[in-house]
Amino acid sequence: MQRQWRIMPHDRARVEQLISATRLPPVVAQLLVSRGVYNGDDAQRFLCTKLTGLRDPQQLPGIPAATAILIEAIQAKTPIVIYGDYDADGMTGTSILVNGIRLLGGDVSYYVPNRLEDGYGLNENAICKLAERGKKLIVSVDCGITSVRHAELCRELGVKLIVTDHHQMSDQLPDADAIVHPRLPGTSYPFGELCGAGVAFKLAWSLCQEKCGAKKVTDPMRRFLMQSLSLAAIGTVADVVPLLDENRILVEHGIRMLRAEPMIGLVELMRRSKLDQAVSLNTESISFNIAPRLNAAGRLGQAQLAVELLTTNDSERAAALAEYIDQLNGNRDSLQRSVYLAAQKQVKTDFDAESDPALVLAGVGWHQGVIGIVAGRLADKYGKPVFILSMDQAGKTSAVGSGRVGGTAINLHEALGQCSDRLIRFGGHQAAAGLTIDERQIDAFRGDFCEAVAQQAAEINVEPEIAIDAEAALGQLTVETIKQMEMLAPFGAGNPRPILYCGNVRLDEPARKMGGGDRHLSVKFRQGSKVIRGVAFGAGEWCDELNSVSGPIEIAYRPVINDFRGFQKAEVHLVDWRPAVIPEPATS
Repeated sequence: MQRQWRIMPHDRARVEQLISATRLPPVVAQLLVSRGVYNGDDAQRFLCTKLTGLRDPQQLPGIPAATAILIEAIQAKTPIVIYGDYDADGMTGTSILVNGIRLLGGDVSYYVPNRLEDGYGLNENAICKLAERGKKLIVSVDCGITSVRHAELCRELGVKLIVTDHHQMSDQLPDADAIVHPRLPGTSYPFGELCGAGVAFKLAWSLCQEKCGAKKVTDPMRRFLMQSLSLAAIGTVADVVPLLDENRILVEHGIRMLRAEPMIGLVELMRRSKLDQAVSLNTESISFNIAPRLNAAGRLGQAQLAVELLTTNDSERAAALAEYIDQLNGNRDSLQRSVYLAAQKQVKTDFDAESDPALVLAGVGWHQGVIGIVAGRLADKYGKPVFILSMDQAGKTSAVGSGRVGGTAINLHEALGQCSDRLIRFGGHQAAAGLTIDERQIDAFRGDFCEAVAQQAAEINVEPEIAIDAEAALGQLTVETIKQMEMLAPFGAGNPRPILYCGNVRLDEPARKMGGGDRHLSVKFRQGSKVIRGVAFGAGEWCDELNSVSGPIEIAYRPVINDFRGFQKAEVHLVDWRPAVIPEPATS
């Protein structure tokens, strides 16, 4: 689906006013104005990422009660288990609390469910087994806020439960001994967008303060907390929460710690992903190198090993785990490519991708660990919600599905609610959701789901668009200018890397495909005398179409700096393109 380009208006008066108030470079001031930052105080708050900007952990709802329970358990040597989620956010949050409680002398272990066998969140069988093994306190990480019956089971078994989570709540909260959540009903924490690892970091910070009886902690605790910032940063970026407010601070300082003093497991993981050779680290380093490897372990049922990697002090064990997880990532990539190609073929042969409100695709044996990624790629490609369903090869009657919205304003969770009579169960939030369905209901669900999406689309503007910050000719792109733009970093959800527009561009030479499976695109653009290299990740399919255009084109792009062997040069990441509109000649 063709995405609409929305170029933000250039408000020269506001830009000049902000320059006068802040003495910021003009390009930075213009980008801030395009993002709704108009005065000096707001600009200072946006750009400042000092650690002192983090709120005291005691302000986070539920932290005082959870801290008191955990400190008592640590002192009494009560067996504690950290029960985490199997994605990068859950694994990093779990590791933060395991490392912290170990440092404080607690009896702590961890449990991460198998994605393929146990499913998401607290699991009744797992709770019973943990109780049988003598665990007396369970602390959930990145899950548990909807686990009402699991909290009841814990009480029946005499096991205390602390829930730490950030996900959407249901009408009834679990009857846990403590709940830590930034949006807990009846509270007013100023920033509700912390991820699971961010919440875990706050709890670990509070435990250190309580153990010391002061705001200032011991040197070993301070070192632990500083290194934990790198785990919180990975979880924050991987979970795609807005990089605003406290999240900007966690990510900025977490990346600094990745450069300065990473823990053993991260040293080995960065070595496998060649980040140890990188001139600089940023959010893209996490998004494309670290998070996919951790997530691969979770997607292929090996999340326990990723947590072990992030909690071990044995360098040889860390090296072996990092090597194995890197291999899992290669396997995940191969599985993902296979499912994507099969799903793409199904779109072309069985559905109308242009006019159908949504796509519901199903295949036998499609690996459950990668269907969410494939759903996201296809949702972005077609600009509409996509569900990928994995049917079982063993003849079971139920299928598991994962869905994404593709950057539209459709509320996926709400649409599923309208189809709930077709589903065995479902969960998630606006942009991403999962479900289990009887295979005999798939066709009926497809019709109901498309109808629910169409109803929402009729009420709101769901047309996918690209928000462009400013117009900038290729000749304006210099390393110095792009470095000035980097003042807005860290970039990610809620604060994307700037997208610029340039018209009257031509190919300097034919575009070519690159990467495994020809998935990516490499191209050289020319505007006047300026030639600049461009890359489009995951858009190898543009190659032939681009090469067939004889006239000029318009491009939407992100400016980046390519560091190669210590030499820096300006490049662009192509976001979208279209043939230039050539004005009709004037008639007399």
